[in-house]
Amino acid sequence: MKTPPALALLLVSAVGSSSSENSSTSRGCGLDLLPQYVSLCDLDAIWGIVVEAVAGAGVLTTLLLMLILLVRLPFVKDKEKKSPLGLHFLFLLGTLGLFGLTFAFIIREDETICSTRRFLWGVLFALCFSCLLGQAWRVRRLVRHGKGPSGWHLVGLATGLMLVQVIVAVEWLVLNVVRDKKRACSYEPIDFVLALIYVMVLMVVSLGLSLFTLCGKFKKWKKNGACLIVTTFLSVLIWVAWVTMYLFGNEELGHRDTWSDPTLAVALVSSGWVFVIFHAIPEVHCTILSSPQENTPNYFDTSQPRMRETAFEEDIQLPRSYMENKAFSMDEHNAALRTAGFRNGSLGSRPSAPFRSNVYQPTEMAVVLNGGTGPSAQKSEGGTPAGFPLMTSHDLEFPYDGLKELQ
Repeated sequence: MKTPPALALLLVSAVGSSSSENSSTSRGCGLDLLPQYVSLCDLDAIWGIVVEAVAGAGVLTTLLLMLILLVRLPFVKDKEKKSPLGLHFLFLLGTLGLFGLTFAFIIREDETICSTRRFLWGVLFALCFSCLLGQAWRVRRLVRHGKGPSGWHLVGLATGLMLVQVIVAVEWLVLNVVRDKKRACSYEPIDFVLALIYVMVLMVVSLGLSLFTLCGKFKKWKKNGACLIVTTFLSVLIWVAWVTMYLFGNEELGHRDTWSDPTLAVALVSSGWVFVIFHAIPEVHCTILSSPQENTPNYFDTSQPRMRETAFEEDIQLPRSYMENKAFSMDEHNAALRTAGFRNGSLGSRPSAPFRSNVYQPTEMAVVLNGGTGPSAQKSEGGTPAGFPLMTSHDLEFPYDGLKELQ
C-alpha cells in the first residue's frame, strides 16, 4: 500500500532534477526547446541575445524602408531619381538577407546550417557590393554629365556581378559536399576567407570608383557620392577587422572554436547597419524628397549675376501700334509748342514757358473729335499747320493770363 506514494515521490524528484538541470544549462529558455536553438535565449551566453536583438531591429528597419519606397513610388516624377529604384530594392533585399543570416550564426551548426552559411555569406555580400558599385557608376555619371544610366542597366550590372559569386558558391558545394562527401562544417577558416576573394574585389572597386564621384560640375549629386564613400570605407574597415580576428585573433586568444561564430555574427550585423545608416536611409530620403525647380531664380543668393541694366526698348519688342502712337504724340507736342506762340514769325523768338512734366498729349481720337482732320489745308495765324487743333490753356495746363505776360 505504500508503494504508489513512493513511486510518485521518485517521479516528482526526477522531474525536479531534470528541470533544475535544464534550467542550469539553458537559463532563460523553455524546457521543450531544441538544443541547437539554446543560444537564442540563453542568458549565460548573452552575446546571442544582444546580436539577435540588433539583427531584429535591422530587419524591421529594412522592411520599413522598402515599404516607404513602395508607397512613394507613384509620386516620384524625376527621371534621375526614379531610375535607380530597382537597384535600391536589390540593395535593401541583400541587406535584409544579411540580418537574417545572422541568426544562422547564433544557433548551433549542423550540415544544413553550415551549407547555408557558406552559400549565402558570399552571395549576399556580393549583391550588396554590386549594388554599391552600380550606384558609384551612376553618381559618377550624374556628377560629370548630369544624366545617369537607365534603371535596367543598373539592375543588370548588379545581377550579373552577383551571379559570379553564385557560381563560386555552387561550385564549392558541388565539389566538396556532393562529390567528395565531406561534411559542410569541416572547413578551415582560411578556406572560408579564400572563397570570398571575389567579394573583396567588388568592395575595393566600389571604394575606388566612389572616390571619383566628387569630381564634376553638378554639385547636387556630390552628397550621394560622399555617403557612398563613407559606406564603402567603413565596410572595408569591418572586413579587415573580422578577417583578422577570424584567422588570427581567436587562435591567439585561445578561443578559436568558441569565438568563431560570434565574430562572424557581429560582422554581419555591423555591415548591415552600416549599409542602412550611411547608404539606404540617405538614398531613400533623396528619392522621396521633392527637388526644387532649377529654373526658379533665388533672389536671396548674392552669388547670382545681376540682370543687365539696358533700355526698355532694347530688351522688349514693342508693338507697332505703340510706336506709331508714340511718334504721333511727339508731333502733337511740337505742334502745340508752335501753336502756343513760342515761335512767331512777326515777333521773333520769345522765351519759352516752363512746362510741367505731365503735359497732356492728345491721341488720334482726341484730334478727330476736335475736328482736326478737316479737309482744309490752310495754316492758322500763329503758323500752326491745318489738321492740328489749337491748344488751349486748359490743354496745356497752365493759366492763359501767364501766357499773355510772356508774349
